[in-house]
Amino acid sequence: MRFMKFVVGALMLSVAALSSASPADPKNGVEYRTLATPQPVDSGKKVEVIEFFDYACPHCFAFDPTLSAWVKKQGDNIVFKRMHISRSGTDLPQEKMFFTLSAMGLMNDAMNTKIFTEMHVSRNRMNRDELAFDFAAKQGVDRQKFIEIYRGLGVAGSVRRSMSMMDAYGVDSWPMIAIDGKYVTSPTMANEGSKSATSEAELHAQAVQVMDFLVAKAKAEKK
Repeated sequence: MRFMKFVVGALMLSVAALSSASPADPKNGVEYRTLATPQPVDSGKKVEVIEFFDYACPHCFAFDPTLSAWVKKQGDNIVFKRMHISRSGTDLPQEKMFFTLSAMGLMNDAMNTKIFTEMHVSRNRMNRDELAFDFAAKQGVDRQKFIEIYRGLGVAGSVRRSMSMMDAYGVDSWPMIAIDGKYVTSPTMANEGSKSATSEAELHAQAVQVMDFLVAKAKAEKK
């Protein structure tokens, strides 16, 4: 009987925590998660923000404009990085393209938008090496230099590192946002407490609220 009272009490506390959680007042384990093992960051006094994403992911494509606007609004508060990830062989050419363009100093917001548009508007899946080569060449990139870097040890190492980071940050869905090596959240997680979002746009708005909270929290913890 005493055990049953304990179980019921624990359940009531869990329900109360969920009901009180919201994107405006996020709770650990509901709208965001604290990593068991903090990850190293190299952002100095600024807060590091990493987006784990995949060009093939329609939710990443939908979230990108909101995320880009948020990054600009945060300005000097943060150091923003993108990390392309993949669990599927068909996504590997896109991931290698991302790291190749990054190595060439050509990966920026404009290129990021072009790749998303090519995949989700023009419906070019770029799921084969040659398709990635063709796309890069159309952007004015030196085709042979691109292929050389694409097939090189540096890009292979970047792919391995992305897989290692997926495991370290516990990335099991995307897009996912990591804040200063300590916290992770996502549009889906941001809605977990209130369950109030009725559209993807509302999910994105909730995610921004949680991200604002976590950046402020991480910044305060640096002092």
